[in-house]
Amino acid sequence: MMPGTSLKGKRAIVTGGSRGIGNGIVTTFLEHGAAVYALSRSQPSNADALAEAAKAGGGAFQWRQADVTREEEMSKLLEAIVAEAGGVDVLVNNAGITRDGLIFRMSTADWDEVLKANLTAAFIACRSVSRVMIKQRAGSIINISSVSGIMGNAGQVNYSASKAGLIGLSKSLAREVASRGVRVNAIAPGFIETDMTKAIGEKARDALISQIPLARVGVAGDVAALAAFLASDASAYITGQVIAVDGGLSM
Repeated sequence: MMPGTSLKGKRAIVTGGSRGIGNGIVTTFLEHGAAVYALSRSQPSNADALAEAAKAGGGAFQWRQADVTREEEMSKLLEAIVAEAGGVDVLVNNAGITRDGLIFRMSTADWDEVLKANLTAAFIACRSVSRVMIKQRAGSIINISSVSGIMGNAGQVNYSASKAGLIGLSKSLAREVASRGVRVNAIAPGFIETDMTKAIGEKARDALISQIPLARVGVAGDVAALAAFLASDASAYITGQVIAVDGGLSM
């Protein structure tokens, strides 16, 4: 555990917490002592391990079924969680999807679906949770963007636009809530080993790795460690930042 990154007593909400980066963040938060509500369409396959991590870290684990694209459903769920937990200290907007394809073949539906899941859903969650945090005069919001939102990526105009939008959302919201002690930052992961990236062919994978200065892919824990730091009081003077976790890919 990084010195000063204890999350004991912190109440956290993580969207897209059932697998990949989101699941890594949930696990790390629990190990650091947080009480975590993981939101996802399906229950995490490692729910028992998460419960054990919560027990070992002195926190608590709760899973709530949620579709982040359903505005009314999400607003009611977040309100219920805040009421149950007595407040919220950390929000991680991690839920996201891809619908890749060159723009010439991309349907408007594929554009809309990705923007709704990756950007609009984060806006809805930020709007709901930031209201609570400014009343508490404390809180940390972490939006999971992507190096695609910084560099762009062929075949991902919808995904890259949504992730670039998250950066703008994070910086603007950070300015709005800073005077109330609420911090907002974005993490931009690079090539991270997840179910989503496992679908990439070996040739394409090797080509990607050749562009990474550290010459390896990242793991969910690399992103989760930074998320834990940004969620903790150790990062109390950091807001409005976009931090890449990409092995140097975007430098």
